Amino acid sequence: MSDFIHPDIVNKVESLRSALHRHNYCYYVMDDPQISDSQYDKMMQELIELEAKYPKLSSPDSPSMRVGAAPAKKFESIRHSVKMLSLENAFSDADILNFDRRVKADLMTDESILYTAEPKMDGVAVELVYENGRLISASTRGDGETGEDITANVKTIRSVPILLQPHKKEQIIPARLEVRGEVVISRQGFKRLNEDMLSQGLALFANPRNAAAGSLRQLDSKITAKRPLEIYFYGIGEVEGLSFKSHWDWLYALKELGFRINSHIKPKIIIDAVCKYYKELEDMRDELPYDIDGMVIKIDSMQFQEQLGTRARNPKWALACKFKAIQETTRVLDILVQVGRTGAVTPVACLESVNIGGVNVSRATLHNEDEIEKKDIRIGDTVLIQRAGDVIPDIVKVIDSARTGNEKIFHMPKNCPSCDSQLIRDENEASVRCINDACPAKIKAQIEHFVSKRAFDIDGLGEKLIDQLVEKKYLSSYADIFYLDKEKLEGLDRMGLKSAENLLYAIEKSKNITLARFIHALGIRHVGEHIAEILASKYGEFEKLSGATYDDLKNIKGVGPVVSQSIIDFLSRKDNLIKIERILNSGVRIRYEGSRKNTVLEGKVFVLTGTLETMTRNEAIIKIKSLGGKISESVSKNTDYLVAGKFPGSKIEKAKAAGVEIIDENSLKALTEP
Repeated sequence: MSDFIHPDIVNKVESLRSALHRHNYCYYVMDDPQISDSQYDKMMQELIELEAKYPKLSSPDSPSMRVGAAPAKKFESIRHSVKMLSLENAFSDADILNFDRRVKADLMTDESILYTAEPKMDGVAVELVYENGRLISASTRGDGETGEDITANVKTIRSVPILLQPHKKEQIIPARLEVRGEVVISRQGFKRLNEDMLSQGLALFANPRNAAAGSLRQLDSKITAKRPLEIYFYGIGEVEGLSFKSHWDWLYALKELGFRINSHIKPKIIIDAVCKYYKELEDMRDELPYDIDGMVIKIDSMQFQEQLGTRARNPKWALACKFKAIQETTRVLDILVQVGRTGAVTPVACLESVNIGGVNVSRATLHNEDEIEKKDIRIGDTVLIQRAGDVIPDIVKVIDSARTGNEKIFHMPKNCPSCDSQLIRDENEASVRCINDACPAKIKAQIEHFVSKRAFDIDGLGEKLIDQLVEKKYLSSYADIFYLDKEKLEGLDRMGLKSAENLLYAIEKSKNITLARFIHALGIRHVGEHIAEILASKYGEFEKLSGATYDDLKNIKGVGPVVSQSIIDFLSRKDNLIKIERILNSGVRIRYEGSRKNTVLEGKVFVLTGTLETMTRNEAIIKIKSLGGKISESVSKNTDYLVAGKFPGSKIEKAKAAGVEIIDENSLKALTEP
């Protein structure tokens, strides 16, 4: 009898939850509050007290989750079903018009394209996943493929619907919905937050974006709950049970489902109107209650979006139109030079520290000697600097009127600052280069590139540790990484037994790598991520790429003669071949994906549902197609396999009813891997 809860109590709790969900929708989505803040707070407090008194009535869907949950020990990882790509940048009307011309050329049409234009909010991108209308997970963008699980923190944001509350009764709630949004802190909220931090004697946040990012990464969600976080939704990932032909129709449907979208979105406009709104939005940016750093345009037609597809890192159907860079004046204290992985020697200006848009800046790139001469930049000059899309700012111009006569003209060194070898400049290049392959600075830069996120992704092998390993001659090339041992690592500064074991584990874990990442990691001059993916798709196996001729490479779309010659030069050098052989002999296994001529899945039809954990949905699709399989969006009698990941949707029941074989991720690997 002690477990008995009077029906009146149960009804009261359910009534409070329903009312609070509804009032959140009215306040944040419809901008039409029905009760005062104090009334809302009283209802919330009553619900919290009832749930505390009757723990059996607690629910993960309750609005009381907004006060925070028990602290977490660490952030777990979540893989995105569909990659969260970055956007190509534009900085002028001319860039926007060029984008429109490219789109029309790719679509082979002269007709006007309709775009949806949205403010580009300066916050933190997140993805929320709903199953049958209930929020089941939330994650950061991370590297685009894998983010951090911040579900408990996101639930504290009042403008996040924990339970979808359709505005219209006939509104369909999708079986699965992955929705993307931007978490921000308003300018007023940021001011109040920093005043609170100051009163507690704590360090202040530099800007609203940093404050939002820091708040989302609190292990204790009760701290996050006290931060003035807001969210605006702008797009979707995987969806089951709902579809629209237009991006704007999707946004409107999200609003109907309870998601807050930006009120300044301009739907279905032609390119001239896009350019006009770009100027209008920039003019109003200071009047908005939150920071924006540009405008995003997306092709409205979902069919056109699918037809255009994506590049390696960004979709071809969207563009981030950045506003004019924020500029400040400061003084050049010195000019130093840095040696990159290809030997290019780049001058860098050391600046009197200045705050630009909430970021303290003390360095600026000077590109090359010609750029310095063209702008007549001298040590001691007062200069105008700007940040425009890049982390490292540019020097726009010298303030001539501020010159005192004590400024010093900079001259590029004749010898490498790292190894003292003579620097060389080809007549067709602006940069001077160190051509000494044993140059410590080049080796360090090559190793840093090799272990970076988009290459071998070896966690724990940072710049300072690489410096030590090269200086002690434990590493003379990136191939040596796979032959490090615990004894050597333990003897380094700030490296104990546990740190050494963790690093060796990370190195071992990195040995399973895709062909595209492997090619990119080698650091072949002119071969970035996109070219590496083209080569991986074309050749399928590294051995086949190694045997390619200059003419073979030159005729590949997107490669061209300069890149082709660079690849031939790299692969014809004995020292590079030895490095590659040592890497492969260490146990590195290249996962061959793309165009390998294997047709074991010829004619087989696959449907995917749910979240895959060891690969992205795109990777799975590429793998299946490369082996002759076909992908379908819906289950039918013609479907051979339904691949069910974590949190599968309604396709499971359809597959069972149709007698379709249901397999998990491991079974898919067994089908697709030799």
